[in-house]
Amino acid sequence: MDIRNWRTKSKQLRSEVYALCLASKHPKTPWYAKAFAVFMMGYALSPIDLIPDFIPVIGYLDDLIIVPAGIALLVKMIPKEVLEECREKAHPQSISKKPRSWTAAVIIVMIWLSAIYITLRLLW
Repeated sequence: MDIRNWRTKSKQLRSEVYALCLASKHPKTPWYAKAFAVFMMGYALSPIDLIPDFIPVIGYLDDLIIVPAGIALLVKMIPKEVLEECREKAHPQSISKKPRSWTAAVIIVMIWLSAIYITLRLLW
């Protein structure tokens, strides 16, 4: 497979994910699609998986099946006109301004700190 083809697909995926991020913040997006988008972003970015990655082959299958299936379901949940508008805004030229969610980062750090605290507390 050609490396340029991989780069093109990578840029398309980044653009699509950014469009979904924009659509999840759009006022015309239904609340259940917004909630599912937060859940999928949290699952994709979380170090905690349904099946741990250290289990050979099966550990990575949940990432290869659940995340793309969730993205496909999310695309179906968002109204077409909202998704098209967000796709136009998410062209590769506009991706240089990456969205940052400090709230999500703080929540993930708090979960990790809580897990470390509980583990240390149980050990002593």
